[in-house]
Amino acid sequence: MSYKWNYEPPTPERQEAAKALAHEVGIHPALGKLLLDRGITTAAEAKRFFRPSISELLDPFLFRDMRRAVDRLNLALGRKERILVYGDYDVDGCTAVALVYRFLQRFTTNIDFYIPDRYEEGYGVSYKGVDHAHETGVGLIIVLDCGIKANAEIAYAKQLGIDFIICDHHVPDDELPPAVAILNAKRTDATYPYEHLSGCGVGFKLMQAFAIDNGIPFSQLMPLLDLCAVSIASDIVPILGENRVLAYHGLRQINSNASVGLKAIIEICGLFDREITMNDIIFKIGPRINASGRMQNGGEAVALLVERDPDRAHRMALQINAYNDQRKDLDKEMTHEANAIVERLDPDHEQKAIVIYSEEWHKGVIGIVASRLTEVFCRPSVVLTRTDDMATGSARSVSGFDIYKAIDHCRDLLENFGGHTYAAGLSMKVENVPEFTRRFEEYVAANILPTQIEPELNIDGKLEFKDINIRFYNDLRKFAPFGPDNHRPIFCTERVYDFGTSKVVGHHQEHIKLELVDNKSHNVVSGIAFGQSSQARLIKTKQAFDICYAVEENTHKHGEVQLQIEDIRQSERPIPDPSREGGEDVTL
Repeated sequence: MSYKWNYEPPTPERQEAAKALAHEVGIHPALGKLLLDRGITTAAEAKRFFRPSISELLDPFLFRDMRRAVDRLNLALGRKERILVYGDYDVDGCTAVALVYRFLQRFTTNIDFYIPDRYEEGYGVSYKGVDHAHETGVGLIIVLDCGIKANAEIAYAKQLGIDFIICDHHVPDDELPPAVAILNAKRTDATYPYEHLSGCGVGFKLMQAFAIDNGIPFSQLMPLLDLCAVSIASDIVPILGENRVLAYHGLRQINSNASVGLKAIIEICGLFDREITMNDIIFKIGPRINASGRMQNGGEAVALLVERDPDRAHRMALQINAYNDQRKDLDKEMTHEANAIVERLDPDHEQKAIVIYSEEWHKGVIGIVASRLTEVFCRPSVVLTRTDDMATGSARSVSGFDIYKAIDHCRDLLENFGGHTYAAGLSMKVENVPEFTRRFEEYVAANILPTQIEPELNIDGKLEFKDINIRFYNDLRKFAPFGPDNHRPIFCTERVYDFGTSKVVGHHQEHIKLELVDNKSHNVVSGIAFGQSSQARLIKTKQAFDICYAVEENTHKHGEVQLQIEDIRQSERPIPDPSREGGEDVTL
């Protein structure tokens, strides 16, 4: 993939401000610019950013309906009513259910959890789930990471004498379900000042409010934060504001004293002897939790996350790991098929959106395939498969484009849909797929910006190799955890050269292990360029080239840094400067 590199050099005034702030904080000037880019202008603000405090968490009673939710929960516990904790089958839903169930288990034994079957029930609150609750004597359902559009199902539950508390973060419709309490900061009448919590985050706020109301110290909530960090990383929500506080302390909890179930997953991921990062959650821990709901039932993942016996947790984690291996095989096969369909339908990539449908695809993997298509073709993508007489699917978007609005534009063709800016789920009658494809493409073409469908790398700063050392990396780590709105910084170094020892590596010779020098410091810096073996010829020509990269620790050589190379391009050719005697070369 060929990227457009975006870099806006700081003005002299901003450069001086970054240098002054960096000096005051005690970090490299390039990192001072990163603080300014995040709206941080003083050393005091930098300190709060680097070390978010639990005291910065917002008052949970700022949520509209929180008082009603806590009162109803207190009533259920006082009456010894049976409580059902109900959630979606993805990582966010499973962690949310595990969090609420784990905490409330301390106060009642009359409690259970329920994850709907992706294939039999589909997304969200189902009639089957409500019937199960009725048959088992449930009086209160706490639904997490879904429910905001389950008007009919919750009305049905109400007729059966079952109350609902909804903890959701997806965009609601104009008419809200008839629940006792609806905790959702995206309500049009919302009073909560932060709308970017994950579904698990909303569940945590309910438990926080319950603890405050019952005089339970916050220290008893701290062990739940590991689940918040997993949900925040996996659900791709912004990592500023309250999410940053939850993610920061959640990562500390994972690395100091993770729950038994998470420890088991960490072990099977091969991460037990190293510090867990948000990337580890996104690429290793989260997919294994997700695999349970994709291949079988998400209830197995919840059971693991609430398990207290290490031996049993280890056996459960091995089973979930096996599901993940199955998922990877399906993912690879379906992605190959999907790429071929897109190339055949639109060989010149003139369409602004991708909508593809196959009756043979596995419903549990279509969300991953949609993400792959968006990444490869830089287009909003919808992948659909057939479930009975319905076409069901997942949608993923490119940066800056609201795919939820695009789907909402076609709502008259849909049976159901839900989601947020960058990800959504939807279902429709099979015969509506062609018209949906036409209308969706029409809307995207009219509303997407040309820059949103062009692969881009936004460069945060330019560095020389002499700047890159373990101290720089340790200061950079203070900006973590990284994610949306606090992205992992990408730097650029121009005119670097192969030290002579770079080589192609990997099972299929698809990666490059680099050892590089620049033309100023002559420091040798190592790096890895995943999937970029096609650039090996350029690197070995002994010509200068430019690199974009993230700075990370070399996991094989503790105390050393390496570059994760995002892109490589040939340096602009030098031209002779006639003003200099001998025609000394200068760079364009």
